[in-house]
Amino acid sequence: DIGSSAIFWANPDANTSVGDTRDVRFVNAIWPNGKPRVYRNEDTHWGWPPYFKFDSGNINAEAQNLAKRDDQWVAVTHYGWRIEWFTIFPNIIHIRTVEGPDVTLIPWFNIVFFVILAIILFMIWRAVRAFKRKRIDPVIEDIDEMMDDVSESATQARDRAVEAKRGFLAWVKDLFRKKA
Repeated sequence: DIGSSAIFWANPDANTSVGDTRDVRFVNAIWPNGKPRVYRNEDTHWGWPPYFKFDSGNINAEAQNLAKRDDQWVAVTHYGWRIEWFTIFPNIIHIRTVEGPDVTLIPWFNIVFFVILAIILFMIWRAVRAFKRKRIDPVIEDIDEMMDDVSESATQARDRAVEAKRGFLAWVKDLFRKKA
């Protein structure tokens, strides 16, 4: 039963029942410092997260075969974190043998992926900035000028209204002065 941590697991397989109960394989490992590490080995199929993993049975067989050998070191490619409080396990994507615990692994795919992602985000940022500069800023400047013109026109209209009021009051005073 998956339980409350179901959001951290892949979608149920097409052949499983509806709900949080399903078959999930686990792979147990020991880190070079002796600490245990538990991975889940679950297919993601076409769902989320989009790892398109269909070979959990093969990975499980490979892990069992490697477990029979003494002093065999492996590198595990996975996604996710191990959070014991929420019973969350990282999902294995790939297992490969390595020469020892001190082997240097360079994640070329991750490096290339994030560099390309950074370039794409930079290009989007530049395009949005250019769009703003060419399309939005002129409209805002026109609105500012229009508001300045409206403000100036309002000041002129107020001055004319004050002048007209003075003239009208002067005319009324003149009118009553002549009658008296």
